[in-house]
Amino acid sequence: AIPVAENALGGNSYRPGDIIEMYNGKFVEIHNTDAEGRLLLADALAYLVKNYNPSHLLDIATLTGAVLYALGTAASAVISNNKVMINKIKKVADITGEKVWELPIYEEYTEAIKSEIADLKNIGTRGEASISTAAAFLQEFVGKIPWVHIDIAGVAWGKTKKSYNPSEVTG
Repeated sequence: AIPVAENALGGNSYRPGDIIEMYNGKFVEIHNTDAEGRLLLADALAYLVKNYNPSHLLDIATLTGAVLYALGTAASAVISNNKVMINKIKKVADITGEKVWELPIYEEYTEAIKSEIADLKNIGTRGEASISTAAAFLQEFVGKIPWVHIDIAGVAWGKTKKSYNPSEVTG
């Protein structure tokens, strides 16, 4: 599945305070209109779970700008509900020379995305654990399926020259 989003203005755009129904039936209160990608990704994950019943899920996304503050352009953040999968991702990263750093989804991060008027908010507390709360949001859409999220926002737009990421692409 390839969910994509574009930041576009218009009279039909959602606004802070809107509540939308997601593919899996959960209701999400919009707190930040710049977090539209995670809404599409969450729906894609829920769609895959419902229609394909996968044994595992892996999503790769430029999900948060916050990953740049945490890891810069050197490494991707990895977050999972399954230790076996996260260890496999770390092993593959070591083999390929990529850098990944595991971040947690503590209960506090799950609590931070709870809404008083809907099931969830589309962001947690502003400026606090943004990468982990974004992943906690996505985790709400995978159920019990082993899942890994890789936030590549830093490495995707980094200035580091790599054979697959030439400088003319990265700026």
